Amino acid sequence: MTTPRGGLSFGGLIAVEVAKQIDAQQVILIASAKTKSDIPFYYRFAGRLGLHRLLPTGLLKSSNFVTNWFFGTSSTFDKQLLKQILNDTHPAFLKWAIDKVTCWTNQTQTKNIFHIHGTSDRILPLSFIKCDQTVKNGGHLMTLNKADQLNNIIKQQI
Repeated sequence: MTTPRGGLSFGGLIAVEVAKQIDAQQVILIASAKTKSDIPFYYRFAGRLGLHRLLPTGLLKSSNFVTNWFFGTSSTFDKQLLKQILNDTHPAFLKWAIDKVTCWTNQTQTKNIFHIHGTSDRILPLSFIKCDQTVKNGGHLMTLNKADQLNNIIKQQI
């Protein structure tokens, strides 16, 4: 058995896929999904119709009121960091990742998963998620502004 693995957001989907191939001691997911049923139906519907491919890359990479709201950034620092993350994300990767999320078909409940999710996540709303631990008022980027809480939860798990 290998050491614990983890993944944040899209990285969590990758961690789930890797855990299906190797026997991980534990997989810790943060603001992510375990199976396709954790992905909101409207994303999956858009994926089936290919609607996500119609979104202009410039819109996806721009930092504005909508992206700040979706990602749950409110402080000036968090907004600047999100802006930098969006600027640093290659457009082709962004389109590819959105395609993979909207078309993800995993139905396998991988063992040894511990899932942490924010109660205020707007990208992957908690209403679609069955998680082990919630972070009150945690948004999709709660690793920025809820780091102390996340660290305490993770320390208790490993």
